[in-house]
Amino acid sequence: MLKKPTVLIFIVVFLLIVTFTTEGIQGRTKSKTTELEKVNDAIEVIEEMIEIPEEGIPEALLNKAFGIAIIPKVIKAAWVVGGRFGKGVLLIRDDRGRWGNPCFIRIAGGSVGWQIGVQSIDVILVFKRKKSIESITEGKITLGADAAVAAGPLGRRAEVSTDIELEAEIYSYSKSRGLFAGVSLEGSAIQIDEDANANFYDWDYLSAHDILFGGKRLEIPAVAKELKEILTEYTSTKI
Repeated sequence: MLKKPTVLIFIVVFLLIVTFTTEGIQGRTKSKTTELEKVNDAIEVIEEMIEIPEEGIPEALLNKAFGIAIIPKVIKAAWVVGGRFGKGVLLIRDDRGRWGNPCFIRIAGGSVGWQIGVQSIDVILVFKRKKSIESITEGKITLGADAAVAAGPLGRRAEVSTDIELEAEIYSYSKSRGLFAGVSLEGSAIQIDEDANANFYDWDYLSAHDILFGGKRLEIPAVAKELKEILTEYTSTKI
């Protein structure tokens, strides 16, 4: 007979799977409060990263980044079969180094093996190339299959080796208990959260391409402007 903690973990994993598979077919039934809170959470993640003097994401990597995804409070749960699910924002930079408007995304993935537990982590993905971003806007990408991903190097002033630069399109990081670490997210799928984007920008439908690459004049909530300004200040070098 299963013990109570084991049953609880199994239920959490099941709910993660159900949440990811059903959210895409739900209509817009909520205000933008959830999205505003998510952007605020993203700001907190970036501010905490900035405050870590020598243990954050290398400046050299961030200064060369084409895009960044900030996914706060990703839930990881496992009972033999594991799963992760979270929502966050994706931003890209123009050729003058300025960050654009946030586009809402979802991440989900699973794994098999001996693993038990439930954990909440913050995830940051650093995108080296435009191609990876475009693939997301066209539907979704699976990390490791559609785009090469690697656990990112650490150290604010660490040099990113040429070998790693050539191999990886995306670097992945996680933060748990105040510490950043490179993390493997191979097999995780990233896709656009169209309902969240429509809620946040007050449009019935808004494509990810329009948000990230322009095409429509958008009313930007103040919290989004704050996130853009923080990122621009921290990664001031032009790409």
